[in-house]
Amino acid sequence: MRTATITRTTNETDITVTVNLDGTGQYDNATGVGFFDHMLDQLSRHALIDMTVRAKGDLHIDDHHTVEDVGIALGQAILEAIGDKRGIVRYGACLLPMDDAQVRCALDLSGRPFLIWNVDFPTAKIGSFDTELVREFFQALATHGGITLHVDALHGFNSHHIAEAAFKSVARALRDALETDPRKADAIPSTKGTL
Repeated sequence: MRTATITRTTNETDITVTVNLDGTGQYDNATGVGFFDHMLDQLSRHALIDMTVRAKGDLHIDDHHTVEDVGIALGQAILEAIGDKRGIVRYGACLLPMDDAQVRCALDLSGRPFLIWNVDFPTAKIGSFDTELVREFFQALATHGGITLHVDALHGFNSHHIAEAAFKSVARALRDALETDPRKADAIPSTKGTL
């Protein structure tokens, strides 16, 4: 089983993330940020990663530190759980529609973190949640998970739908990339011999 638990404690947040990359998409996420919990649930469910997140952050200031630091801890947990990446497919992509929104994701579990983010939100907030934090989460996830991540919103006019389509698209691409390749189950998926 590819599992990991990461605990990250700073002056701003106290976070524990547990993942099972070979799960069924069971989740138990509690960050104190309702919309963000909903997005983490979508990520878990559609990536088939069992995920438990517990976060206590300085929400009296805003949600920024909590969202970003969960991204950091989740990226670290995924990276640790993957191990040496032997046998994984490595690449994943998804073109995901959600009502008015359509979001495309392509990713590579390369060990070379990079984020290309072409997503615009028509509103600054979804309820009380700052839409700019969606990018902050994925930046932290990509950086600390060693993921080359491209996310493009092709269209959409509802900010909730755009954000949810982004999380689901990344989840489905991640699911594909983390799968074991039956033809190369014992090989590192790189001509370099390492990732």
